[in-house]
Amino acid sequence: MLRFVCGRLLDSAVVLAVMSFLIYLLIGLMPGDPIDLMASGDPTITPEDVARLKTIYGLDRPLHERYLAWLGDALSGQFGYSRLYAVPVLDVLLPRLGNTCLLMGASLALATALAIPAGILAALRPRGWLDYGINLIAFAGISVPSFWLALVLILLFSVELGWLPASGTRSVGAGGPADRLLHLALPVVTLTLLTVGGLIRFVRASMLDVLRQDFIRTARAKGLGVAGMVLRHALRNAMLPVITLLALQFGALFSGALVVETIFAYLGMGKLIYDSIMGNDFNVALVGLLFATLVTLLANLAADLGYAWLDPRISYDR
Repeated sequence: MLRFVCGRLLDSAVVLAVMSFLIYLLIGLMPGDPIDLMASGDPTITPEDVARLKTIYGLDRPLHERYLAWLGDALSGQFGYSRLYAVPVLDVLLPRLGNTCLLMGASLALATALAIPAGILAALRPRGWLDYGINLIAFAGISVPSFWLALVLILLFSVELGWLPASGTRSVGAGGPADRLLHLALPVVTLTLLTVGGLIRFVRASMLDVLRQDFIRTARAKGLGVAGMVLRHALRNAMLPVITLLALQFGALFSGALVVETIFAYLGMGKLIYDSIMGNDFNVALVGLLFATLVTLLANLAADLGYAWLDPRISYDR
């Protein structure tokens, strides 16, 4: 197992190196650079000043040399400064990273807690009224546009009822846990409703497949109850494909739900990456995208380890 984990971590490092070069290349090919943008906003600057500044910051060198210089600084923990915020990149990234972990972790955990029992109930009575009702809710969650759902929740709970704040991460002058929870409520509910439908469908389909297996029929023939049959035998085997979906969902959610974060003015990774790309804040955009890639790789590694934990027949020793 240790050899497998070390091999996967080495593969992840290679993928990160390739992705860093590709992202740096694409960002470097974008029109304009920070010096050009600064020159366009200062009519007194001369072409000689522009050339001197590009020489100082290395922007006159070929793209591969600039990438190698950036890579050397990144390996030493120096990710540069943000153009938009005029602070080191990590000072901008880490608070947004914490906000995203809180929002996406809460929504994914809540969606999983709702999807597993709902999918099991639908699979135990297929083509019954409960199955049809759960499937209707699942298809509605899959089909509803994220921006429409977010706006409806804001109109209902913020404008009409006045129960919850419509945007932001905390109130001005207040930063306690209760205030954070109030600001998290609507974004978490929105992302949960958008995510839970697909999870329910996967759990239901996987449970239906497992419930048709011979070992389930044997357990029923020996007199095992429904609860014992589901919890001790069926659920563990049915979770294997669901873990794959959860790993993919975690990686996608971590990079930020851009539409939801924008509507709720939530300061997360998705909005930060988007604003950085639009504002030519290359350092923040590059590091943010690499963080999203790293989390996706780690989530897939965790899914592979989860397979071995759920199914003893799966072994990575060889």
